[in-house]
This record gives sequence, C-alpha cells and structure tokens, in this order.
Amino acid sequence: MAPQIKYTKIFIDNEWVDSKSGKTFETYNPHDESVIAKVAEGDKADVDEAVKAARRAFHRNSEWRLMDASQRGRILQRFADLVERDAKYLAELESYNNGMVLSFSNFIVAKVIPCIRYIGGLSDKIQGDTIPADGDVFSYTLKQPVGVCGLILPWNGPIVIFVYKVTAALAAGCTVVVKPAEQAPLTTLALAALLAEAGAPKGVINVVPGFGETAGAALTRHKDVAKISFTGSIEVGKLIQQAAGVNNLKRVTLELGGKSPLVIMNDADLNVAVPCAASAIFSMQGQVCVAASRLYVQSDIYDKFVAAAVKYAQSIRIGNPFDPTTQHGPQVDEVTMRKVLGYIEKGKQEGAKLLTGGRRVGDRGYYIEPTVFADVRDDMTIAREEIFGPVQSIFKFDTLEEVLERANNTTFGLAAGIFTTNVNTALQFSKHVEAGVVWVNTYLTIGSHTPFGGVKDSGVGRENGPQCLDPYLEVKSVTINLPKKI
Repeated sequence: MAPQIKYTKIFIDNEWVDSKSGKTFETYNPHDESVIAKVAEGDKADVDEAVKAARRAFHRNSEWRLMDASQRGRILQRFADLVERDAKYLAELESYNNGMVLSFSNFIVAKVIPCIRYIGGLSDKIQGDTIPADGDVFSYTLKQPVGVCGLILPWNGPIVIFVYKVTAALAAGCTVVVKPAEQAPLTTLALAALLAEAGAPKGVINVVPGFGETAGAALTRHKDVAKISFTGSIEVGKLIQQAAGVNNLKRVTLELGGKSPLVIMNDADLNVAVPCAASAIFSMQGQVCVAASRLYVQSDIYDKFVAAAVKYAQSIRIGNPFDPTTQHGPQVDEVTMRKVLGYIEKGKQEGAKLLTGGRRVGDRGYYIEPTVFADVRDDMTIAREEIFGPVQSIFKFDTLEEVLERANNTTFGLAAGIFTTNVNTALQFSKHVEAGVVWVNTYLTIGSHTPFGGVKDSGVGRENGPQCLDPYLEVKSVTINLPKKI
C-alpha cells in the first residue's frame, strides 16, 4: 500500500503555502512511472520569501537567537524522537519517491536517528578560546552562527543528507532554506514538518521545492544567504561555487561525485570481499556518490574473484522496492536510466568484457540489471566518468605501487577502499590514496562520528564528526585593553 502524501506545498514560517506563480510539478514513482503527487514549484519569488523568514528568525532579538544553546539541542533531540516515531512512514515515502529498496531505506532511517542525537548534542558545546596575547590586554574568541544557510539536497538520499546538513546548521544556531531535488522532494517536506512539531520557531526551517535552474540558482545567488551547502554532481557544484560569489562571498561546502577505487589484494578474504564489493557498487542501484565504481583486483586472484563477482551479481533479486525480498530497485528516472544504459553500450564498444547484466528489465519502471565488466582499461569511458548506476568495472593490477598510481589518476577523490590482511599494506594505501574517506576491509561504513567529504573535484569541506558545526560558525576575535594598574 502506497504511503499517504501529506505535504506538497512550500514550507515558510512554519506554514504551508502555494508557490507565488501557482505552478506545480509532478513527482513520480520510479517503480512504475506513475505520478505520485503534484508539488508546489518554487522559484525566485518564493526563495525571496523563504530567505526573508529565515532572516527574521536570525535577528539578534529573535526567539531563536535568544534561545539557550541547550534548548536548541533539546529541540533536535525531540526531532530525533519524532523521526523514530515516524520511521516506518519516512522509509516508505523515501522508497516510493526515489526507488530505494525498502529494506535499505529502513536501514537509512534507523541510522539517521543517532546521527540527529549526536549532532544535536553538540549544540551547547560550541566554545571559543582565551588567548595569551602580548601586552596588557585580554583576548578571546567567540564562535557564532554564520546566518541564513541555503541547503541544496540530492535525490538519491534526501533523508540522510537533510539530517547531515539541517541538524548541523540548526545546532550551530543558523536558520535555513532547503531546496530539495525535484525528483524526490517528499521526505524533505515531511522532515520539515517534524522539526516544526519538535519546537523549531517560525522561520528557522524553510523548504522551497523547485528546479535547480530557478529555485536553486536563486538561493545560491541570494545576497542575504551567508552559506551554501550542496550535495550533488561535480558539474552543478562548480556552477554553485561560481554563483556563490556573485552578490556576496558565501561560504560554500560541496559534497560532489566520485569514481572511487576499491582494491582487492591477493591476501583478501574473498568470502567477505566479494559481497562487500557488490554492495559497494549495487546499493541504491549504484546511485551513491561513494560507490566503488573502479574495482582493482590483484592478478593472482583476478580470475577467481571475477567468477565469484559474476555469480553474486546474477543472484541479486530485482523487483518492486516494497517487496521485502527485493535487493535491487529502479533508477530514479528515465533520464538516469538512459544515461546508464548509454555508458554500458560505450563500455562494450570500447572493448570491456560484459560478463552479466547490461540490459533494461521490463518495459515499465526504470530497472537495469546489475552489470559486471571485466578486462576494463583505465582509459575507457566507464573507467573515467561517473556512471551513477549498477555497473561494476573490474581491473587487474600487480603491485600496490602500481594500483596507487592508477587509483589516484583521476580528478575525483571522494572515497577509496582496500581489502587485505596485511596491516602495512592497509596503512600505506590509506596514507597515499587521494581520497577524503578510506575504508579497510569494509565499505560504505558511514556514521555521525566520522568526518565525510572529498578532495580534488569531489568536494570542499566536511560533514559529520566532532567538527561538523564548524562550517556553520564564524570565529570572532575580541581584545580588551586592561588598565596598567590595579
């Protein structure tokens, strides 16, 4: 049974309103291509109203700014309680709107609850320093919220990215305007309602659904927005970074794409490495920024690993995300599906060996078979470009030195992984691979306690971890002249 669609309007000042233009856009179920709902289509005028509300809520005499930091934390703890209360509904809504397998969305919602609690717990632990400055002065620093933050979310994991960004911004004392992805806006609206129910004052959380070129661009360029945090493609991230400096100098955090290498050494335990490597690329149908889309297997075990990888991919059950036995759902929309199928054809044309998959499943819904290529070369298109689909590309290598050079020969730098029983190999790889996140004998292990983000073209800044509030804080130095005599 489909989940109830409760919220489809713009959320400003804790109220649901139509777009100024009266326009709406349709959002779809990727399983069967049916229209789920018509959502209010915000644009520049709606962004202006949302920013005004956020500015009012950020005024020095507002309820939010005068609130004790511990009270902000309690609101976020209540938010966690409400997410826990509505976990089943939120997971179902996420699956319904973006095609995430329900078992996976249940897992995601369960994971974000302690994340909210962890980040919310940092609210009253924002501390400055006293400084032993020269002279008869007393110097100290204050850490204060930057102001109104524009938070732009992706479609592949709206719930988890909403939690990462919004919880940190609010814990720091900022106010926010959120622009969800047009492909999957529904859970973002539901979470905003829960924050208001938890006690967030008017204007603290605002959500403007719409398209990137209108609502997203207006938010990025708005002169009263102090910070932009964006998760999405490298191409859009670069445009956002440029636009963020047009009307003022916004602080920018970007969590962008990846072409992440996963290295399997000869001494790896294949009983663990094979299923983990499959999960690393096929989870959420490959629509994960840290997906292990370059799988390097050492030569001595290459043939054995490839055979096992093919067998595992063929065992994955494809079907309706709401079926509890389903392991592999649809791509998010037809554009994405066609793009992935195009990459698969390109791989075949350039000489990669297609061992399984590679085809659309059925003629309704955006399903693609889990796909495995072997004998992939580093110069092939599927080796260089982010596919964002269920395509496992397997490469052969001989030495650690060789695979490090090849793994680093990319403009991306989000994540990397290695399977080995040799501690020195693991440490050398972790030290020298160019990535913001490294996993050893595991993959996709992401938690609220560890910083997350990329290097090179994969992003700027970090989310999560004990410093996750820093991007939303300004450091102010205060120096007081002291009398020379007591």
